[in-house]
Amino acid sequence: MRAVRIASVALLGAVALALTAPAATPYASPRGSTTGPAVTPSVIAPGGQVTLTAQGCSRAAAARSDVFDSVNIPPGGSVTATVAEDAVGDSVHEVTFICNSSPTARAKVALTIATIATTAPAAGSPAPEAVQGGLGNGIAGLNTAEAAGGAALLVVAAARAVVVTRRRKQGRGH
Repeated sequence: MRAVRIASVALLGAVALALTAPAATPYASPRGSTTGPAVTPSVIAPGGQVTLTAQGCSRAAAARSDVFDSVNIPPGGSVTATVAEDAVGDSVHEVTFICNSSPTARAKVALTIATIATTAPAAGSPAPEAVQGGLGNGIAGLNTAEAAGGAALLVVAAARAVVVTRRRKQGRGH
């Protein structure tokens, strides 16, 4: 009976992990390996800096977008790019990565420009300071179905833990 419990908990954990893991975007290098370009953070304010990486390229990779200047990324390294100050908030822009300058080794990654709410300070009061917070791209790309599925799995796992704990207490007879 204990093996069934362990197997059910392991299965629930595996399903929860599979359903909540972000989908990978393949990026084929000329050698055929699958790696991924990255833009960190994926949501940024106008004028902010993003870090660009393109793992798996044996030579320098290029990254370009309409919200920052084109950059070259050294193999196995990363570079920073500054997003244009006049980038429009609540907009999504493509960042195109080209590995080894080969047209067959391309990938596109989304970069979202955040809206910064600004209000005029009252006369004589100091200007408001901008505060950026968030989950560090932990929920980017998460849709409602995935969130609901993950929440349902957590509820099921918690309920199962309560049932197992109660059965153990009843079986001891203390």
